[in-house]
Amino acid sequence: MGSLKVKTIFGNDGVKFNRRSTAVGLGNFDGLHVGHMVLVNALINEARMSGLESVVYTFTKHPENIIRKNLFTPLLTTVGKRIQILGETRLDHVFFDEFDEDFSRMEPEAFVKDILADRLGACVVVAGFNYRFGYMGRGDSELLKELGKKYGIRVIIIPAVRIGPEIVSSTAIRGYVLKGDMEKAALLLGRYYSIMGKVLDGKRVGRKIGFPTANLRPEDYLILPGNGVYLTKTLYEGVLYNSVTNVGVNPTFGETGAISVETHILNFGKDIYESNIEVFFLKKLRDEVKFGSGGELSAQISLDIKTATEYFGLTSQ
Repeated sequence: MGSLKVKTIFGNDGVKFNRRSTAVGLGNFDGLHVGHMVLVNALINEARMSGLESVVYTFTKHPENIIRKNLFTPLLTTVGKRIQILGETRLDHVFFDEFDEDFSRMEPEAFVKDILADRLGACVVVAGFNYRFGYMGRGDSELLKELGKKYGIRVIIIPAVRIGPEIVSSTAIRGYVLKGDMEKAALLLGRYYSIMGKVLDGKRVGRKIGFPTANLRPEDYLILPGNGVYLTKTLYEGVLYNSVTNVGVNPTFGETGAISVETHILNFGKDIYESNIEVFFLKKLRDEVKFGSGGELSAQISLDIKTATEYFGLTSQ
């Protein structure tokens, strides 16, 4: 479905839709997890049945980071990744607005009238059961229904989506990623958690001990898996390669401070410095450990690669 490209609109593009011409999906959509995709698919189907254009309306930044300045919510997906995932659906438009101080002070009714009815031309609105909007998050799904009636907008509320007993949420997924439980994170996301970025010139520590690594600078705001060694797949120029990835600070070499993401791609000899890659986290192998010497670390990496080789069903390293 990749050819059905979703049209991306940014708030300052000045785009305005015709009156009552759209079905609008509301939410932060960070992660575009299983629950979000239920909402997006309901939105697309509703729009098609009613002869409307489908629009996902969201923000470039997480509203929490504007409202509660000292509280920083790391993201599961960059804007680019959200566009990529939504581009694989039959969605017509994704509209990214700038959430700023002024926006945060907008009353719930003004949001429904000025943004949904007037600017987005909403005839139908689809939102999750826990959707909040307007100043101090005063608007909830019940108020959205009430205001919808007043402005002639049909409101559809999507109930919580559960996998087993657990409600699927971005907060729960962030918790699993931080703990390094990538399998649980993948279950709730509906795909493996990944980070994209450019390969930088690192300290070449891996090369010195015989295991060259691609040193990845992840995009800002992204949450990183907890420190440790992971079985991963690395996407480079459209091909997925088996890999082992270390997230951490290289304690064996006395490193402190900035966390690095270093990926050793199995059976791979290319120099990919300055290239863009995407690393998918499948499973945590072990915690990051401080070894007594480079030799001990090298021996452990050999073991990690042997484990990865067996995991991926390869015959040789």
